[in-house]
Amino acid sequence: MRNNRGFQPRVEKKDAHRINNLIRVPEVRLVGDNVEPGVYKISDALRMADEQEFDLVEISPNAEPPVCKIMDYKKFLYMQKKREKEMKAKSTQITVKEIRFGPQTDEHDYEFKRKNAEKFLKEGSKLK
Repeated sequence: MRNNRGFQPRVEKKDAHRINNLIRVPEVRLVGDNVEPGVYKISDALRMADEQEFDLVEISPNAEPPVCKIMDYKKFLYMQKKREKEMKAKSTQITVKEIRFGPQTDEHDYEFKRKNAEKFLKEGSKLK
């Protein structure tokens, strides 16, 4: 008999945005480059997106009526992941460096530790 401790069932990721026929509201507010901004029936908005060979993507579902945009959804996801990756790369982790001085620290050792402390501060680390 198998022990199922630690077993966690797979959880399918739900898309962050509803697209095309997954949008279940009677009217949407369209924004974007290729359309006249305004409130449209969902059937008209889907037809316009289909004519341009793009997807109708729900940007703000909590607005009244929900805000949608006509765009290439795959490209939108790619650019969003790219932005997130850049933001993660830009956020640097600040590390705390520690330098200890004892009562018997000699003059040369003191100078060596002082130079290292200056180097750590220039790198952006905190010093303890």
